[in-house]
Amino acid sequence: MKKYIPFLLSLFAITFSASVDAKPLKVYILVGQSNMQGHAKITTFDHIGMDPKTAPMLKEMRNADGTSKVCKDVWISSVDPKQESGVRHGQLTAGYGAGEDKVGPELTFGIYMHKIVKEPILIIKAAWGGKSINTDFRSPSAGPYVFNEKQIETFKKQGKDLAEMKKQRAERTGHYYRLMMEHVQNVLGDIKGVYPAYNPKDGYELSGFVWFQGWNDMVDGSTYPSRGQPGGYDAYSEVLAHFIRDVRKDLKAPKLPFVIGVMGAGGPIEKYSPSQKRYAGIHGEFRKAMAAPADLPEFKGNVKAVWTEKYWDDQLNELTQRKGKVSSKSRELNKQKLSNQEKKKILDAFKAELFTEEELKILEVGVSNAAYHYLGSSKVLGQIGKAFAEALDCGCN
Repeated sequence: MKKYIPFLLSLFAITFSASVDAKPLKVYILVGQSNMQGHAKITTFDHIGMDPKTAPMLKEMRNADGTSKVCKDVWISSVDPKQESGVRHGQLTAGYGAGEDKVGPELTFGIYMHKIVKEPILIIKAAWGGKSINTDFRSPSAGPYVFNEKQIETFKKQGKDLAEMKKQRAERTGHYYRLMMEHVQNVLGDIKGVYPAYNPKDGYELSGFVWFQGWNDMVDGSTYPSRGQPGGYDAYSEVLAHFIRDVRKDLKAPKLPFVIGVMGAGGPIEKYSPSQKRYAGIHGEFRKAMAAPADLPEFKGNVKAVWTEKYWDDQLNELTQRKGKVSSKSRELNKQKLSNQEKKKILDAFKAELFTEEELKILEVGVSNAAYHYLGSSKVLGQIGKAFAEALDCGCN
């Protein structure tokens, strides 16, 4: 018996050490609309490597042979209507955007969050394009959506049934908040179904929530009739504050670190081109309203606003606008009686005047999705995802 004692003591030590070292699995929730879905095509990855500032990020995203890296210790479950189950899950890699050939902020978020915490993590992503917080994501404590006087007056002029309009709005209100919660709870109820190595005895820890939404509210002049004026989007700030409170309540995580990804398409307002200036008031006021909850005393230290305008690509944007001149020229030529060969020759000469070879290459590999959703740029969305992870470092403090 004595000869077995050292072995048993060794086994006990290993078991005890494993139980002491075991940590709850860190879980991060990413929610929003189309920009959180992610519409940057994987083909835009090359552009990341063309800028010395972002080239190191590409090395984290892609293997030397050009294939996308698979994050062995980062797992993801993402809402995906294109899948029969409505959900796609597995180890994090490129292709968890709005399509299997696209990425959103989730890829670099997972890469850099893992580098920060240095342990396995699980990402739960719930994003749907074209959704507002005033209606679709409206949470319970925000109360029902109430039509303002201007909306009611418009309905009357259009001869619409006000009772029916209220009924339809009530049916829509909060629908995507509930779908989001359903997805989160389903994943948390069966983590092993997403992350096979999960040990239920170790449990999990809700470690961060990222909200990246806004477009549908920003352009909604009906819900926000004074949207370009100071305070015109105060209702957004109020509903978002309720959203944060309700998420924490429903997930039983009263201090859940929360990041607000402030809409920044177009870049910093002060850099807007003459054609963009007419939107400056609307965009500026909306961004302030999005960030406002982070300054509330009750959220001090655990809610942070990330101004995504910082990661806008001025050069790529300018090249895209310049490309518009080529499109205009092409339409002009189509009205003339020219052969295809003649049109091509004129267009090629026109492009040569407008662009250098390097600029054409940047434009070719840098933009996708018709330049919508942050130019369809993985360089832009990649930096945003990284910024979200860094904002959650140390719990938003």
